[in-house]
Amino acid sequence: MLRVSKLTDYATVVMGHLAVATQEVHSAAEVAQCTGIALPTTSKVLKTLVRAGLLRSARGQSGGYILARPAEQISVAQIVRSFEGPVGLTECGSSEGLCVQESVCSIRGNWQRINQLVLTALEAMTLADMIRPVATPIRPLARPSAQPDLIRAGNP
Repeated sequence: MLRVSKLTDYATVVMGHLAVATQEVHSAAEVAQCTGIALPTTSKVLKTLVRAGLLRSARGQSGGYILARPAEQISVAQIVRSFEGPVGLTECGSSEGLCVQESVCSIRGNWQRINQLVLTALEAMTLADMIRPVATPIRPLARPSAQPDLIRAGNP
């Protein structure tokens, strides 16, 4: 299964919370309470997002965290990269030279195409998109049946 880390998932939740009230400064404790994420984890996520330039922080009595730019200008890819590094579904998907099979791999180019499609989707989805409710559920892609159709001679 392909999945992002729990911290990356938490980061999207934290960023979504901050995107709803963009003009307010939010304390780590308030973010933790509103998102249901433990305070130490919330603090770690917030600090990473500040280092990535996605949040600004202010110290002091009225300090806290705020988006560094409007939610429409922050892509999901930026959030993912701040925790996961370069997006790559396979070792050769994000950087050359990481796989010993690279020079003889017959499917490398197709994995790179798939990686580019995923990256394009993550770049196209903004934080503003993430906080909007989904109007219609996304239908899963058609999957091939688990068993091939069998021709049953003489059986109805």
